[in-house]
Amino acid sequence: MNLVMIGDVGVVDDMVHIGDEAMFDAAVEELSARGADVVAVSSAPSETAARYGVGAVARIGFDGLDREASEARLAAVLAGGAALGAGDPAHAVIDAVAAADGVVIAGGGNLASTWPLHVYERAALAGLAARAGRPLVVSGQTFGPHLVGRDRELVASILRTARRVGVREGASQRLAAELGVDARLGVDDASFLGMDERDATPAAPAVPAGILVSLSLSLGGADRDETVARVAALVDDAADLTGEPVRFHAHYGPLAAPLTGAAPRGDALLHDEVRAHLRTPSTVVPSGDARSAASLARSSALLITGRYHPAVFAAPAGVPVLGLVTDEYTAVKQRGALAHWGQDALVPLSSADVLGVDRLGALWSARDEIRAHAARRLSQHRADAAAWWDDIAAVTGGGKDHPLP
Repeated sequence: MNLVMIGDVGVVDDMVHIGDEAMFDAAVEELSARGADVVAVSSAPSETAARYGVGAVARIGFDGLDREASEARLAAVLAGGAALGAGDPAHAVIDAVAAADGVVIAGGGNLASTWPLHVYERAALAGLAARAGRPLVVSGQTFGPHLVGRDRELVASILRTARRVGVREGASQRLAAELGVDARLGVDDASFLGMDERDATPAAPAVPAGILVSLSLSLGGADRDETVARVAALVDDAADLTGEPVRFHAHYGPLAAPLTGAAPRGDALLHDEVRAHLRTPSTVVPSGDARSAASLARSSALLITGRYHPAVFAAPAGVPVLGLVTDEYTAVKQRGALAHWGQDALVPLSSADVLGVDRLGALWSARDEIRAHAARRLSQHRADAAAWWDDIAAVTGGGKDHPLP
């Protein structure tokens, strides 16, 4: 079984986005275990190929194009690429789809009008799958919530041509229904990445330790200085409440630990500013890869996060999570990730130092209940996820020569 799979992956200039890599990593692991050979569509094909041991081609390429140019490129690709130059990267994707049994759009939150280039990239890939008669599956997505005009039309077309559609929160399931598609609701595809069923479950954990803080440099328009002060006050209060040490971990940052004196990059820019305002000592954990990030989140006693995937990793292990949200998009994702595990502690970033303190107290008091609740849900969520990957393999394995289910 040969599959072409797109994710928002590819480490460029040593900068890793852990959440995007995690979803792709999980999909490769699950589908490879079911007999698939994967060809990735990546922004850095050679890096992705080496990281995951897969084939890889460059993206079709809509970055930097305006709407008119994107429409022209989409039409040219879906016409078979004859109008494209000989060296155009789309040819490699066209050939890969033609040689594949199926096409997978891996997990992510890209199908929204916020990022039209991702909508066009996936619409082109879905169109190529339909043109070649290859089954398409969409997995682990967030749709919208801002999805309008032509982007809405394109996403509807993608979903209606897919054999299976999987989403990770109720809001996306409802939006899919508005677009005429019955989507399967489940946990994020990376929820169990690197989790060993034998000894890394909430029922028999290692002793959790430390407050883990993972922030996003995207503040939703909030004043930077005020935000830094609010988050620092919240982290100090968390340290006072729990007596736990504080660690910062950037989910968008350099793979390797920066050299002494090097300027911070990615989320570490905000982390360093918050740390400078703390009265509590803190340490920094280098970004690393997705699996080490998952292990770190699951081993923590408490998570404070403005990023989505720290919550995805931590909640299945029963770690209490306080989510800091900046807009409806981040709220939809955080709410969805936590709801699967019986948690709901979200506060606006703009009120982190007021509302966050109250939520922290309740979270910490309920930590044993939170862990027990996650333990009760874990086996069913894992079974549902395994069944989902079985279904994807069955559908895409139909491919060129076999009838589709």
